[in-house]
Amino acid sequence: MNKIISSEYKEWLSQIKQKFQSSQIKASIQVNSTLLEFYWNLGNEIVEKQKNSTWGSGFLQQLSNDLIAEFPDVKGFSYTNIKNIRQWFLFWQQLVGELKTIKSQQVVGESSIENTKQLVSQFDEEKSQQVVAQILMIPWGHNIAIIQKCKTIEEALYYVQNTIKNGISRNVLIHQIETNLYGRDGKAITNFEATLPPFQSDLAKEITKDPYNFDFLSLTKGYLEKELENALTENITKFLLELGSGFAFVGRQYKLIVGGDEFRIDLLFYHIKLKCYVVVELKATEFKPEFAGKLSFYTSAVDGEIKDKNDNPTIGILICKSKNDLVVEYALKDINKPLGISQYELTEILPKEYKSSLPSIEEIEAQFENEDLKAVDDE
Repeated sequence: MNKIISSEYKEWLSQIKQKFQSSQIKASIQVNSTLLEFYWNLGNEIVEKQKNSTWGSGFLQQLSNDLIAEFPDVKGFSYTNIKNIRQWFLFWQQLVGELKTIKSQQVVGESSIENTKQLVSQFDEEKSQQVVAQILMIPWGHNIAIIQKCKTIEEALYYVQNTIKNGISRNVLIHQIETNLYGRDGKAITNFEATLPPFQSDLAKEITKDPYNFDFLSLTKGYLEKELENALTENITKFLLELGSGFAFVGRQYKLIVGGDEFRIDLLFYHIKLKCYVVVELKATEFKPEFAGKLSFYTSAVDGEIKDKNDNPTIGILICKSKNDLVVEYALKDINKPLGISQYELTEILPKEYKSSLPSIEEIEAQFENEDLKAVDDE
């Protein structure tokens, strides 16, 4: 690698050092956004220098070496991270071009060419500033995960905003991207718009998914609903992660007494943001219209027997193995309780003859009973 010795490079390197030292002082007040603002400006300058200079292909490696020499205790100047900074800046710069195209289409025919250029430029700057402000709010590790794993700007923006909204960890973020939360979030078929006030309807829609991803379960071929329910409650932490932020688990096979008759709800949750109970019914079969009627009954029963006066109306979510969307829409059309219908996906199904080498709870209890009986007989 030929070492860059030009005065222009040395002067620029000196400016970077001064900017970083300044950001270190500010960092004690605003750690993340200050550092990321420095990275953003550095990424911009790197792109400009590579475009307008003749420093060669070894430029990024030398920049890394020189910055590490000046700041040996700082981890952010590795060659890998310098490349990440450049990639991160270029990724979000794509948004500028997309915004210009959209705005140009909106204003063409409505104003003169000069006015169009002015409007596009103003729109572009405002939107760019909004996006940059958002990406500076989330940690650097989150930013890198997003640009490396997301295929489009729209998808990346969704995960940036979801991170800000729900304060998720990097591991949760990666899990969401890998399970395509962007493509599933809020996609259930619902009657929320017809049964809930507008604001609550929008929030309720956001808590649904279609399909739900149950790949964390291990079920055998021909499994029954009880086995699906057992598996989900045994993996309740992962199930809550899949359901999303705000869900609190109330109970399984939750007992309701209505007019002296006993009924059992598969899973009952309370949603903290919506301030309402959420009834979740599971079906290991294709959706049938009568399922919606039963779910509607359960939400009515919870409203009448459990809901406090300060709670919002109970929401019902049915998660089935498969569904015909048109059948679902007709089934929900005249129901006045807020219901959502989704399906789940389960990639790995074990052979029916598969049996865990570990004994089940029932087998352990039976063994204890046999040992107790044997002890009595010996006496």
